[in-house]
Order: sequence, then structure tokens, then C-alpha cells
Amino acid sequence: MEHLTILYRGPLESCDYDCPYCPFAKRRDTPEQLRADRAALERFTGWVREQEHSVSVLFTPWGEGLVRSWYRRALVDLSHLPQVERVAIQTNLSHRIDWTADADLSRLALWATYHPGQVPYERFLGKCRDLAARGVRFSVGVVGQPEHLGAARRLREELPSEVYLWVNAAEGRTYTDAEAAEWTELDPLFGHSRDPHPSKGLPCRTGETVISVDGEGTVRRCHFVPAVLGNLYDGTFRTALRPRPCPLDVCDCHIGYVHLEPLGLYDVFAGGVLERIPVWRSPVWKSMERMSPDG
Repeated sequence: MEHLTILYRGPLESCDYDCPYCPFAKRRDTPEQLRADRAALERFTGWVREQEHSVSVLFTPWGEGLVRSWYRRALVDLSHLPQVERVAIQTNLSHRIDWTADADLSRLALWATYHPGQVPYERFLGKCRDLAARGVRFSVGVVGQPEHLGAARRLREELPSEVYLWVNAAEGRTYTDAEAAEWTELDPLFGHSRDPHPSKGLPCRTGETVISVDGEGTVRRCHFVPAVLGNLYDGTFRTALRPRPCPLDVCDCHIGYVHLEPLGLYDVFAGGVLERIPVWRSPVWKSMERMSPDG
């Protein structure tokens, strides 16, 4: 094995926001649950530390991880391991960010989401500008709710130009062409999120070079396919790694469909797949820009 990409999701479910489109809004973990999450994360980082092949890790907690010290420490520690190519996390940026000064910024990245109504706009924008000044790799995105469009436009205008602003289609929402065009003005790649991708039978990197791991070490090909491939800690998953088609009818989440080979998104996000940062000056990106209304 030359390289393994891992999407890790431990038992943490608590979040400090109450977004109406999220089932985990304002959920609180008990002290026992938090201790279990911390122990699971420390076990996982210990496993990564022992690997001789290269590894990339994206933390995709149901809740907000970076308000917890053990997630910040895990990101810092993993960023300094020579076998770790990239370590990233999905976050709402509600936490302090000065901890990033202790990380290896050539390996650390953040996937940040702006939730209008949950945080003052200037506070969120200030966090983004601070990250940019510190040299931290990060993308910023919003959920494509109609009421978020004005805030998203303002954010695109005021973010540093090199920061990619992505837009996730709101779950269950059907966009007219006119509505989609408005979001595509902000994110030329919105078309990939607009509608679920028919995926059944298509080749996908998950289950071969990409896996999903939970707090018990149970390995699945991705977060969306329940079939178990084995366990991370006893090594039983390794014999199950092989090329395999997607068994689902559709794939509608970026952390899933980015790995579908026919979409070619590894070319679009080359070097930034986990943190959702496209290759700005690549021919692939420029072709996407030409497809946008302003392109």
C-alpha cells in the first residue's frame, strides 16, 4: 500500500450551533461520551503514528470538533508526522484558531462552513482573514439556502481572492436553472452539488485507497455504505481493499462523490481533495469557470 486516505468520524455528536438544516444542532454529549470520543481519537492517532505508508486524514465529526482540545491536539500532532500528507477537519470556525501556530502548515488544512444566523458575519470573516494571514490552507462554504444568498455574495466579495468559496446544495432542494445560475456565479463547481450523481456500478476509489473509520475502528468503504470491510486496529480491513463499483443508486455528498472516478474531480482538486480546494489555475478549473455565468 502506497497511500491511504481515511475519513474519520468518532462518537462526538455535540455542536454549539443550532442550524435548522442539521439533525445534530445544539446536541450535547455527556461527560462519559466526551471521554469515549477522546479515547477513540487518541487510539486512532496512535495508529496513524505507527504506519509506515503515507496517510491522509479528514475528520468529519457530526458535531464541532475544534472546540475540543483533543481534536486540536490531534491535528497538530498528525501534521508533524512525516507519513501524513494532509490532515484536515470540517469545522464551523467557532473556536479560537491560534493553535494553528503549532502545526506544520504544509500539511494542515481546514474545511470551514459559514452558517448565517449562527455567528455574526464580521466574526466569521475575521476568523477567515486571520487564517489567511497565518498561512493556513482552508476553504469556506455555505449551504445553498435562498436566504443565504446575500450573505454568500458578501462573503465572496470580502474573502481573500485566493480562498475558494464552495456552495453545497441544500438537502432535498430542487434548483431552477435561474437559481442554480446565481449560486454558480459564486462557485463555478456548484453544478457538481446541484443534483445527486447517479453512481450505481461506477468505479470509485472508496474501498480501495479511501476508507471510512468510526470510533471503534470499524472500517467501511465510505460513510454512506454500511457494509463493513474489517477493523483498522486488527488489520483485517487490509485484505478487503480492492477496486470496486459503487453499490448505491446515487451519491449526493461531496465527501462521497469526489472519489467517483468518472467525475474527474481528483484533477479539479489535485492536492486539495480533503480540504475541498481546487487547483485554481489548472485547465480543468478554467473550463469550469467558463461554464459559469460570468465565465
